[in-house]
Amino acid sequence: MLTIDLPSGANRLDRYELGNPIDFQAPSVSLNRIAFAAVHVVSDPTSSADPWTEVAIDWDATMAYRRYLWSHGLAVAEAMDTAQRGMGLNWPQALELIQRSVTEAKSFHGAVVFSGVGTDHLQPSGDLKLEQVEGAYLEQLEAVQQAGSRVILMASRALALIAEDPADYAKVYARVLQQADQPVILHWLGEMFDPALSGYWGSSKTEAAMDACLDVIRSNVEKIDGIKISLLSKDAEIKMRRLLPEGVRMYTGDDFNYAELIAGDEQGYSDALLGIFDAIAPAASAALAHLAQGDLNRFHQILAPTVPLSRHIFCAPTRFYKTGIVFLAWLNGHQSHFTMVGGQESARSTLHLAELFRLADQAGLLLDPDLACSRMKSWLRTRGLN
Repeated sequence: MLTIDLPSGANRLDRYELGNPIDFQAPSVSLNRIAFAAVHVVSDPTSSADPWTEVAIDWDATMAYRRYLWSHGLAVAEAMDTAQRGMGLNWPQALELIQRSVTEAKSFHGAVVFSGVGTDHLQPSGDLKLEQVEGAYLEQLEAVQQAGSRVILMASRALALIAEDPADYAKVYARVLQQADQPVILHWLGEMFDPALSGYWGSSKTEAAMDACLDVIRSNVEKIDGIKISLLSKDAEIKMRRLLPEGVRMYTGDDFNYAELIAGDEQGYSDALLGIFDAIAPAASAALAHLAQGDLNRFHQILAPTVPLSRHIFCAPTRFYKTGIVFLAWLNGHQSHFTMVGGQESARSTLHLAELFRLADQAGLLLDPDLACSRMKSWLRTRGLN
């Protein structure tokens, strides 16, 4: 058996014995849930760009990872917060990423891409007017639709800053949604993912914010495919899911409780738009296939060990979850290095990433244990641990 000495506390190393990877063989069946993976980008470690102020992307490795997700039957949610949108990736690079992904999808049978539209090229300021936020949304909407992608309408930091009440949100969303050429997915990202979005929809209270969001959906129902909420509250998601107009989907963004929410109950279920699906694609794909066959027990057997891993990756400060996503991609050989846009590889501690390694192994998600162990040992040496 493979073993490795992993840090488990201050100045302490414990011997850890790896298990075996799981062969996540999925039955060939049409899925009965829509499943998006919000996907990361691979930085270019050979670039001379200053990682804190400039963006350098390895486009070949970035597109290869999208093909990997498509091969597992997952749709791609492009240029979202998992791709470090607003935490390293700016709008010009996001648009190039979207354009490249749409082009790549054309050569992959069955590939689906929805892409983030926001206002992140507009510097948030209390002096902004609603018309400027609306204009920023429309500028990105036009560009993304012109690229040939379906749209995920992201939450706006600028709007969160200047909106005085739910009516301001309703005005901006109504005007933007009128210009959508196909129904969009709305994106409600909680403040644990982005503190600048605190009080979105005009209230810091979840119930009041939900009411305001539902009003926007009901007033523009023909323009809305669904809504993704990322509040890490299964109760809030289930409540909202039951209040959605007929035909509007709930896409879970709950990286703590996704298995239960996707399985659903007698009153409905959630589809998925999840950052964790980037990291657990083989397990997610297999579990969803078994669910489509009516095998709920096997669905839960596969996903249950991934939940502790996901909760660890997305633990507070939740916005730094991207570091864990990229670390696991590196351990599994999907990229040749562990560096990130914006230098975000430094955002999690040595102990955090050592525990991620354990949990990924226990979920059967270290797909090549020899490679993962070798890379983990080499990385620990850079942290002064042998």
